Amino acid sequence: MIVLPDIDREKLSADFDFYLIWSTLLLMGLGLVMVYSASIAIAESEYGESGSYYYLIRHSIYLFIGLSTGFLAFHFPMRAWRTYCPHLILIGIVLLVLVLLPGIGREINGSQRWISLGIVNFQPSELMKLLMVIYTADYVVRKTAYLDSWHKGVLPILVMISLVGFLLLREPDYGAFVVVTAIAIAIMFMGGMSLKLFVWVASLLIVSLSLLIMTVGYRSSRIDGFLDPWADPYGKGYQLSHALIAFGRGEWLGVGLGGSVEKLFYLPEAHTDFMFSVLAEELGFVGVAAVMAMFACIVIRAFIIGRVAAMLENYFSALVAQGIGVWLGFQAFINMGVNMGILPTKGLTLPLMSFGGSSIVVTCIALAVLLRVDWENRQKIKGLSV
Repeated sequence: MIVLPDIDREKLSADFDFYLIWSTLLLMGLGLVMVYSASIAIAESEYGESGSYYYLIRHSIYLFIGLSTGFLAFHFPMRAWRTYCPHLILIGIVLLVLVLLPGIGREINGSQRWISLGIVNFQPSELMKLLMVIYTADYVVRKTAYLDSWHKGVLPILVMISLVGFLLLREPDYGAFVVVTAIAIAIMFMGGMSLKLFVWVASLLIVSLSLLIMTVGYRSSRIDGFLDPWADPYGKGYQLSHALIAFGRGEWLGVGLGGSVEKLFYLPEAHTDFMFSVLAEELGFVGVAAVMAMFACIVIRAFIIGRVAAMLENYFSALVAQGIGVWLGFQAFINMGVNMGILPTKGLTLPLMSFGGSSIVVTCIALAVLLRVDWENRQKIKGLSV
């Protein structure tokens, strides 16, 4: 039996990390309630009074599919994820190409990000976030000796980021590109890249991402709307100004569940990208703080699980676990920051909570992989084979 410090052995005596499980289930449950609350008005306008449950039913189906696929993903050992990593990243790139092809990709609101599967649409960029975690973790473990080398260590992963980024920007999906880039660089740093090289690469990427904003009109206009939404409250600053109004109305305890005014066609995307604003209006500071605490719990548990895996010399599993923590924490931070007006407007869902089938399903798979890493850690500590 492997010996760990007493505190770790005591925490790992159970078969699963229930802090992680309960935080996930609570976010899912609260998200289901808030999607229903935020979508009633738009559902009735689109499908009549009898269709008020439309988004609630679809979101419930997405949660069921997500939990089912997550259950299946949990039963794949981490060595299988690593073995098939090259095939998985290739599938992800092929899907990003397919979504750009006429007749296959579906365009919604000026963006071609979805592949129609009949009754639902699939968004390959969501899957790429998980695949980039797995690919980069495998790459770092294989290239550990070269992480401080520009040509042998850093350049190949930058080529991959550039390829994926090119395809994402063709959709366009700038938000997914930012998240994928952050995931890859964070895993490289956690895997052993020197601080000096990390700062150099991060600076290069920040400059590149900034240029992509300044050279595209609608992105730069979002910056203008972010800096002073009240200068053009009916134009560039419309969405942010109404999000801020929702936060202001919520105060400490909120106006009550279902009592939001902003969701009544004032706040665009109230049940998707800006659902957090509706939550703030209806549940107030207390509700916002509770959601933040649950996301913080998931991120902290991901890093603890990764630390234990590293202590057990399962370095691939460790980087996957911590990469998932970076991804979910970073994306949640961006969504909340956009809703609160501390970041420029960007269309990224709040993981586990916002309406969107691809996001829900892929996030469930990612958390199942995280639980698998934790389970394998516990089995190894008990001296059992996995």
